[in-house]
Amino acid sequence: MKKLIGKLHLYLGLASGVIVIVISLTGCILAFEQEIKSFTQPYMFVDGPVTGKMLPPSVLAANAEKAIPGKKANGVLYDLANRNAQVGFYNADPEYYYVVYINQYTGKVVKVWDEDGDFFHFILHGHYYLWLPETIGQPVVASATLIFLVMMISGLVLWWPKNKSAAKQRFSIKWNAAWRRKNYDLHNVFGFYIMSIGVVLAVTGLVWGFQWFSQGLYTATGGEGSDVYYNPKSDTTVVSTVSKPMQAVDRAWYILQREYPKHLGLNISFPQLKSESIYSYVNFREGTYYKVDYTYFDQHTLKKIDAKGPYTGKYSEANFAQTLRRMNYDIHTGAILGLPGKILMFFASLICATLPVTGFVIWWGRRKKSPKHIRKNLRSRKPDLIGR
Repeated sequence: MKKLIGKLHLYLGLASGVIVIVISLTGCILAFEQEIKSFTQPYMFVDGPVTGKMLPPSVLAANAEKAIPGKKANGVLYDLANRNAQVGFYNADPEYYYVVYINQYTGKVVKVWDEDGDFFHFILHGHYYLWLPETIGQPVVASATLIFLVMMISGLVLWWPKNKSAAKQRFSIKWNAAWRRKNYDLHNVFGFYIMSIGVVLAVTGLVWGFQWFSQGLYTATGGEGSDVYYNPKSDTTVVSTVSKPMQAVDRAWYILQREYPKHLGLNISFPQLKSESIYSYVNFREGTYYKVDYTYFDQHTLKKIDAKGPYTGKYSEANFAQTLRRMNYDIHTGAILGLPGKILMFFASLICATLPVTGFVIWWGRRKKSPKHIRKNLRSRKPDLIGR
């Protein structure tokens, strides 16, 4: 059985090794994305002292749309008090994604960010799609991630020591040994120590990779119904109490401001269709996305709409499955533990990137070895005959 598992481990590794390296190295770069952006992108921050009151969404949207003629804003994120607001523009067909950074107190446009020119979005596309078209790259990355999960389990079986005397060697690297032995130890010892974190990275990644996996995990942890995000519908049969959709957005924003006088970020959407609701969330922990309260408003009546699934309601009222799903991104990046968590995930991803390399070296070295019967005959020869 162990020999069969060894073959499975080998062939799966050869099939997915390069993809795992790309996913792991891009993950290393993305681990500190926000920290790096804070130093390299000054337009994220308000220039000068923070004075005055925040402008409503309609004003920010109108100013942002002047900077991108012909396109409609999809929503606005009010960030921390010392940061500029972000008005988002995105569409599937034709595909585009822009963010207008705008002073939330003066309405001045500071920067128009384009997805196509951003380094981290380039890295993100590699992490998600290997820089291939999404319909091709996404299932390839997801399949490689699933293979990597199976390999970690099979690797544990292969690593497991036969007896107590072998156990000591399994936990340490023999640094004074020949390079082949050191490479072997690096693969096995590092692989063992990183396995638990690698499983977390793989499982949280597979939530985005396969819908069947995502739904299965959500149901297994106690979730009811579908885990897919959806925007509940506004009632188009009633007489609207507001004249324009953006007026409704402003009024919803004022309601949220009163309900949540203290928060660390507020996002609100601009409905594009009469049937859409106004989607919003209020964030209570900087640098993360899980600790939020979701609210949906009917754009015609401003009544709050009840929705089902993990992305609805108050964080304090979410059950285990909903909380776990909300935490998925922050667990994957390590942000759930703050900076120490990101450092941990950085080194875990880095070690994951080395495993296909050290594993390949082990396999290649064994390929080049002489067959056992030839080595046995050579050892039985007299010294003066060897090499003639």
